[in-house]
Amino acid sequence: MATPVVMPKQGQSVESCIIVEWKKRPGDEIAVGDVLCEVETDKAVMDVESPLAGTLLAVFYEAGDLVPVLENIAAIGAPGEDVSSLGAVAEAPAPTAQTVAAEQSPTVAAPTPAAAAVAADETSTSAVSPRARKLAAQKAVNASELAGTGPGGRVIERDVQAAIAAQPRLTPVAQAMVQSGAYRAPEQGSGPGGRVMSKDLAAATPATPAAPLESPVAPAASAVPAVAQESAAAGVSTIPLRGVRRVIAERMLQSMQSTAQLTLNRTADARSLLAYRQQLKASDEAWGVQKVTINDLVLFAVTRVLPRFPELNALFSGDALQQYAAIHLGFAVDTPRGLIVPVLHNAQALSLRQVAAESRRLSAACLDGSARPDELSGGTFTVTNLGSLGVESFTPILNVPQVAILGVGGITLKPVETDAGVEFVRHLNLSLTINHQVVDGAPAARFLQGLAQGLAQFELLPAL
Repeated sequence: MATPVVMPKQGQSVESCIIVEWKKRPGDEIAVGDVLCEVETDKAVMDVESPLAGTLLAVFYEAGDLVPVLENIAAIGAPGEDVSSLGAVAEAPAPTAQTVAAEQSPTVAAPTPAAAAVAADETSTSAVSPRARKLAAQKAVNASELAGTGPGGRVIERDVQAAIAAQPRLTPVAQAMVQSGAYRAPEQGSGPGGRVMSKDLAAATPATPAAPLESPVAPAASAVPAVAQESAAAGVSTIPLRGVRRVIAERMLQSMQSTAQLTLNRTADARSLLAYRQQLKASDEAWGVQKVTINDLVLFAVTRVLPRFPELNALFSGDALQQYAAIHLGFAVDTPRGLIVPVLHNAQALSLRQVAAESRRLSAACLDGSARPDELSGGTFTVTNLGSLGVESFTPILNVPQVAILGVGGITLKPVETDAGVEFVRHLNLSLTINHQVVDGAPAARFLQGLAQGLAQFELLPAL
């Protein structure tokens, strides 16, 4: 009996993953532990391994699809076994090369928006299965023009898959130009692997004369989408929003829409902080603290000050506030794939050297994509630092369900009145965003005050 392979659950906060690439294809022989595909969360890229040996009978999602966790993504078994009951999306086994050649309909050009609208009106709900209709909409295939192989000639998913396999592979710009209806694609292009590029497209011959338009400029402006025009003429690239970038976009919008965010700003005297770091840099290499950064020092200061303010070290679930005694400190890492937030678990128990070493290890793991799900989840408070990039101050966005996030800006000179007159003293810029639904301004201000005092007398913090 065929066995499904499910999308594994990657931590408590991850609800879906994006399939990056399939490493195996239907028909391949699979051993236990073979990597079937790579999947991506908003934090990392991970491998999905096969739980059993057999033949990969079908995959139910394609690369680029966003799949809920614990959803069936593939089926493994003996050749010829039925998998139609296993796929949440697939209604039949994925077509092999032989069945595609035998069953596919003639190549169908990507429909224009007007044609797609007409097709949608003309296609009855009984002629195309819901899953086939969903896949056709995702891949810009006109399902009404396909020859159905389902009961009574109904178009099912394998018919759409066959049509997709028969279509030429297009670059994003070429696809936008074809979908405009003004261009048609050849069967093979000049790009890598025969991919069709914008320069390979030919002008489409309209079936009927175009209706007169009110403005003579309108045909030229509407013939090609603005993005495609700019891409072809000015070298502008169209980048689909997918992967980590897509999830970050969703999370940031959710954060702003679901919380009452308030940001407080202040500065902290940085003279003690900078002097302490100079001592570390000049210390014996055997101590292992020469590479401690300003960010490491700020993280350490937070672990010593935050326990006095439990209302900020908390998660808000919508009807209850969970305050934590342990500090699970997240810190933002900039990677080529987007912003990732690893977590220093039980950071209040770590020494400065341990904080620095662990933050360095986690940062490297985020950059090379090897961070584990448990290293990227469970945070109760987050620090994000843009000071090294010259940013003086900014408004950090909450990492929900956390109720507070600290933004660290650059070190700038600030005039301070002393007995000798006005002096310009180096200060570190701090910004604290809170969820004002559950955290009041006064406790947040007291935390910032305590943190600023700790940074201004940094040499005393290890004693706490």
